[in-house]
Amino acid sequence: MTATRIEAWTGQQFAVRVQECMHIYVRAMHYPESAGVHRAVSARKHTDHEGFACRAAIADDGTLVGFGYGYTTRPGQWWHDLVRRALDRDTARDWLHDAFELSELHVLPSRQRQGIGQRLLTSLADGIPHANMLLSTPDADTRAFRMYRRQGFVDLTRNYLFPGDSRPFAVLGARLPLADGD
Repeated sequence: MTATRIEAWTGQQFAVRVQECMHIYVRAMHYPESAGVHRAVSARKHTDHEGFACRAAIADDGTLVGFGYGYTTRPGQWWHDLVRRALDRDTARDWLHDAFELSELHVLPSRQRQGIGQRLLTSLADGIPHANMLLSTPDADTRAFRMYRRQGFVDLTRNYLFPGDSRPFAVLGARLPLADGD
């Protein structure tokens, strides 16, 4: 097993390597390759969002093995508006204000169970000036879901169906700083 370092990437650095990131995305999420092609288009656009932050997990040989990114969530953004409608008014007001939307966090399946996802998550959370971090993840008992729980994420809504995906998702939120997930 090779060592892995976590790097902060600018939007430009992410955009240059977005195809590699989407290769990881489709493998981690078990999506068809075409989903990565479509997701790359929106991911590039996300680099222009206020508060964009990205972390990359790089093996000693330079191979990208994981990544995570997000930005300040705002009305008018696809995910924000869908989630706002799914939450009751008080929950939406409490959580969607001063919040970082973790858009993607994925690790190559062959490199999972090595703490890389948690390192990506905590590095991102430590580097952002928000009160809350929000995300959506498949609503199932997965390693990722358990990691989010260990880091202090709580349910905002469960069994949510996003357009274009037949799997139910959980929308989770955590107050920053994150809990110590060890």
